[in-house]
Amino acid sequence: MAVLVTGASGFIALHVINLLLSQNYKVIGTVRSQDKVDKIIKQFNNPNLSFELVTDITKLDAFDETLKKHSNEIDYVIHMASPLPDEGNTDFENHYLLLAVNGTKSVLSAIKKFAPKSVKHVVMTSSIVAMLNVNDDSAITTEKDWNPITWEQAKTSSFLCYFGSKTYSEKAAWDFLKENKDEVDFKFTTVNPVMVFGRQMFDEDVKDTLNVSCEYVNKILYLPPTEKLSQDYAMSYVHVDDVALAHVMAMREDRLDGERLLLSAGTYSDQLVANSINKQFPQVKGTIPAAIENCDKPTIRYDSTATQKQLGIEWKSFDVAVYDIAHQALKRLGKL
Repeated sequence: MAVLVTGASGFIALHVINLLLSQNYKVIGTVRSQDKVDKIIKQFNNPNLSFELVTDITKLDAFDETLKKHSNEIDYVIHMASPLPDEGNTDFENHYLLLAVNGTKSVLSAIKKFAPKSVKHVVMTSSIVAMLNVNDDSAITTEKDWNPITWEQAKTSSFLCYFGSKTYSEKAAWDFLKENKDEVDFKFTTVNPVMVFGRQMFDEDVKDTLNVSCEYVNKILYLPPTEKLSQDYAMSYVHVDDVALAHVMAMREDRLDGERLLLSAGTYSDQLVANSINKQFPQVKGTIPAAIENCDKPTIRYDSTATQKQLGIEWKSFDVAVYDIAHQALKRLGKL
């Protein structure tokens, strides 16, 4: 059985690919450059992994050649390709919003054209930001909620354009299913994680600055011990291993058809990150912001009870999530 994984070079995607390969699936990934193909092929060194180049997912036929070529092989699709805002690029509509929406439309349209009956299940990597209420910070978010952000709001900043890109690309997928329910047979599930923590799949990818979510831990290692950290900025985390497992479970289990899976293991603050690092890596005490006992606990903003019950996953702990990032980073810095 083969799985098509779009956006296969991403942080979460590499962990999903690793899990699929460990379970003997054949994986066909899509990336935008040959350099990424060469690098990932070398890193995994697995004959069950291959790649196709899809250089521009804004084109509505972007995935046609890939689905046409592999239509008899692909049983599942995990759509993970989505843009992250680049510093300095302010054309939010064309470079982020339309890219995300058209990428979703193009992969679903390609399935409809070339594998409408053979693809069994499509899983889409969405985000908590497609669920939370951008206009109400006090709201408790569940799987049933949608971000009410408007297209016009989403064009105003890099922060809001990311919210909009995830919201409107996921809505495009659900709309596609309604409009084409008589022409495609595949089941559909979205995975909506909060900030995803965990180790980089490969040590060589550990740099001074990490991907957006892991940087919330990594940055603490570079701050002076006198730095005062926030105790009340509420964010939530989930371990990348749990996120990868949720994708594969959603792909395989028909009972998850039509579900939006909110993945959230708990809430954290910068100070709680520093507390965890100080506790688990005593050798860095005095070189990073100090631990503060009995610091404020951030307000819980997300309720993932329903998803956790459906998946039966016991989320990895906050300390484990922090450890996996910090250990890899400190090892690179020669501090272990």
